[in-house]
Amino acid sequence: MIHASRRSLLAFTIAAAFAAVLPGVASAQQGYFPPAGDWARKAPAELGIDAQALASAVQFAQAHETRRALDFSDQDATFGSRLGSMPTMRAHTNGLVIYKGYVVAEFGDTNFVDPTYSVAKSMLATVAGVAVRDGRLNVDEPVAKRVDDGGYASPRNAQVTWKHHLQQESEWEGSLWGKNADFIGKEAFGAGERKPRVLQAPGGFYEYNDVRINRFALSLLRVFGKPVPEVFQEQVMGPIGASNSWKWVPYYNSYVELNGKMTPSVSGGTRWGGGMWIDSWDMARFGYLWLRNGAWNGKQILPQNYVKAALTPSVHGPDYGYLWWLNTKGKNLPGLPATAYAALGAGSNTILVSPEHDLVIVWRWHAGNVADFATRVIASLPR
Repeated sequence: MIHASRRSLLAFTIAAAFAAVLPGVASAQQGYFPPAGDWARKAPAELGIDAQALASAVQFAQAHETRRALDFSDQDATFGSRLGSMPTMRAHTNGLVIYKGYVVAEFGDTNFVDPTYSVAKSMLATVAGVAVRDGRLNVDEPVAKRVDDGGYASPRNAQVTWKHHLQQESEWEGSLWGKNADFIGKEAFGAGERKPRVLQAPGGFYEYNDVRINRFALSLLRVFGKPVPEVFQEQVMGPIGASNSWKWVPYYNSYVELNGKMTPSVSGGTRWGGGMWIDSWDMARFGYLWLRNGAWNGKQILPQNYVKAALTPSVHGPDYGYLWWLNTKGKNLPGLPATAYAALGAGSNTILVSPEHDLVIVWRWHAGNVADFATRVIASLPR
């Protein structure tokens, strides 16, 4: 018989070895998780934070608001003709700092529900992670293996895999919802219009391209057999205790027939209107789910190997994972650790995650790089 103290030592040794093999597992399953409708706050001093330095960082953020029009009157000139609705007004800059799971700073109107632009892409990557978890897709297989709606019928498009879409290297060719994937046409694309170029082989070239991401979103709808927002609510936002104030707004014309019913397909941004409209608190919960390696209060919502793959840079991208901006080269988020990553949306709307610091920052409607704020926050943390 093994003595109790020896059993405890053996259990500790096994747990430590397991944690060493799978870094982040322990932190993913332990610690504070905010219940629905609430998020515990702690005074900076309780967590060893320099309160004055943190307050100075927040003042910096408040002083660096975007120049984007408050009434979105610059939307069409910037992105091109709209396909979906827009709010009449946006909030001023606002944000949250979450350290070790607790709210340590808040500024501005964090309850204001606003478009978050391309942060929605990271949310689509999360929905894809749910599909992987449930065996609905394999990222390395061609999308055409499971989606037969004509969108992947050409020899070129038939080569496109789910991973190509996730890494923005699909080179998918065609038009969707009245926008062409080559971004040609001043009226359709505004300042985002691009010069014609020769397409490369799928998987051989990176291009940030909302038409292709919208095709990816439609393909996710096909494999789930239900609208992506329903999946996101049932499998992600509900389990993490998000509010019911967010909405994923489709374009006026982005409806397809599904089981005899016209069903909306959503976009990966707000470039042409619509998109994910959400407040800062729900964005923080979403970022906290990723900080905890896809786990929430003991439940593994996303497979850990999927999270790891999503945060691994692609071959051709600018330090880009599965619709997440990475910092392995230290260029996207200057001054932050190589392990930091972010969901970035125009405006700017940002979710910054730094596992090294157990930190999530939401900063909305700001000017400059989120790292300008984050480095100041990190300087206030205990060393």
